[in-house]
Amino acid sequence: MQNKLSTKTKIMGVLNANEDSFFKDSRFSQKEASKRIETMIEDGANIIDLGAVSSRPGSIAVDEKTELSRLKDIVDIIYNCKFYEKVDFSIDSYSPLVIDYVLNKGFKIVNDITGLANDKVCEISSKYNAQVVIMHMQNDPSNMQNNPEYENIMSDLDKYFDKQIEKAKSFGINDIVLDVGIGFGKSLEHNLTLLKNLEHFKHFGYELLIGASRKSMIDKIVPSSIEERLAGTLAIHLESIRNGASIIRCHDVKEHYQAIKVQEAINSIN
Repeated sequence: MQNKLSTKTKIMGVLNANEDSFFKDSRFSQKEASKRIETMIEDGANIIDLGAVSSRPGSIAVDEKTELSRLKDIVDIIYNCKFYEKVDFSIDSYSPLVIDYVLNKGFKIVNDITGLANDKVCEISSKYNAQVVIMHMQNDPSNMQNNPEYENIMSDLDKYFDKQIEKAKSFGINDIVLDVGIGFGKSLEHNLTLLKNLEHFKHFGYELLIGASRKSMIDKIVPSSIEERLAGTLAIHLESIRNGASIIRCHDVKEHYQAIKVQEAINSIN
C-alpha cells in the first residue's frame, strides 16, 4: 500500500561515536568525522543521526558526562564546518546534558529511544523547537529482549503513542515523528506484525520512522552475520516505505539511496 502522505522519503544515516556499537563500520574516530559526514551527504543522506551510547540488546547505559565527552569534538566539527546547513542532524540520546549541548550547535532532531520518558528532555526539546522522535521500547536495552510479551502489540503501541504524544504536546512539542522500535523489546513475530501493519500508525498524523538496519531479526529469518544483512535490511526498509514509513534510519546510505530511487521510479509510472 502506498504512503498516503506526500512526504518525500528521507534517509537518516547512522554515525556512532562509541566503541561498542553492534555494527563496527558505523563507528568512526574524530579525525574521520568530517570525511565520513561529507561522504554520507554525497551518498544521499537527508539526516545524520549521531550517537555515543550503544542501545543494542544487553548494552549498559553510560553517564551523561562520558556520553558528552565522546560527542563534543565531533559536534563542534559539525558546527564549525556548518555541516548542519547541508543536512539535518539528529542526536540519538536521552541525556538532557547532551541534548542541550547539541541543540545549541545546529542539531534539529532529538531521537529518544525512551520516548520522552524524561521531563527535562521534553523541556529542552521544546525550548529549541526541535523535532522529536518518540520511539517505543519495552523495558531498557539491558533486558528488553528477555522474552518480551504483549497483550496485543498493535493496541499496546497505540496506547503508548497516545500517552507520549499527549505528554509531548503538554510541553509545547508539536513536531513529532513516531518509531515503533523494531528490535527494542520485541520478538521476531512482534517485529513482523508491526512492519506488516505499519500503516495503521498513520492515524496519529505524524511521519513514521523505521530503523531495522542489520538487526538480528534478519538473522532469525536467514542465519547471517551482521556484515551479511544488507539485503535483508533493504527488503525490510522498502516494504516499510510501501507501508507508510517516510524516514529510514540505516547504516548503508548509498545502497539505500539507490534502492529507494528505483522504487520511486517504478511508483512514478501510472
